[in-house]
Amino acid sequence: MKNKQILFLVQAAMIAAIYVVTTVIFAPLSFGEVQVRFAEALTILPVFTPAAIPGVFIGCLVGNILGGAILPDIIFGSLATLIGALITYKIGKNHPILATFPPIISNTIIVPFVLSYGYGINLPIPLLMVTIGIGEILSCGVLGYLLYHALKQYEMVIFKEGI
Repeated sequence: MKNKQILFLVQAAMIAAIYVVTTVIFAPLSFGEVQVRFAEALTILPVFTPAAIPGVFIGCLVGNILGGAILPDIIFGSLATLIGALITYKIGKNHPILATFPPIISNTIIVPFVLSYGYGINLPIPLLMVTIGIGEILSCGVLGYLLYHALKQYEMVIFKEGI
């Protein structure tokens, strides 16, 4: 394997591990009709490296499994994060504030349907969109944007050369 491939795999694995640990540690806040999943701040990382795309997807998948989510949540919740990460990558470095929007939007649209139809939460879908959307704004928007600025100055060392 070339060094770039090894770096890609290591970055993806580290991001997935951080996502899982953060989701599990903050499990009471990571699941339910009102949730702030701090790990979703990591969805800003595709701005720095494409390795973050499989990293956050696999991290979300494993975090949902370890968190006791049902199969539709494991599948569709993880796909919502994947969609957000892919679009964040496409938006790129030139628009860091806009790069926080895709995971907010994808999770705000998809997760309420999982909560309603998968878990049988008896709240109107629009209300669930509001509660999930607020959590996503806090985790992806606020924390993700703060993470972006914290990492921006170390971008070359962390994401291009490896630690």
